[in-house]
Amino acid sequence: MKTILKISAALSVLALSVNPAFADDWLTSVKRTVASKQSYPRTAQMRGEEGTAKVKIYISASGQIQKAELAESSGSTALDKEAVAMMSRVGNLPTPPAGTSSVVLPLTWKLI
Repeated sequence: MKTILKISAALSVLALSVNPAFADDWLTSVKRTVASKQSYPRTAQMRGEEGTAKVKIYISASGQIQKAELAESSGSTALDKEAVAMMSRVGNLPTPPAGTSSVVLPLTWKLI
């Protein structure tokens, strides 16, 4: 059974009044960094659970994730827990272009 992990981001960055191209580059870097830590929880795989969980992360001016919270459930407890827990594995993110920011990241798990 193949597993596909997909991460996309709906931008909800606070105070982003800088060059839009730079902000897009920053968001792309954030998505890439977070995606590198995404894994499919074994229990969710075994149960055939799929879905998209939206996680809101609060990022300090230095790029540290200060807080992560579930913004929208995937419908799977295992996937929701993984979405929030993986933020502690991410480490530092690129420095936000406008200082302290928050971003909502949709994290998708799909079995093929």
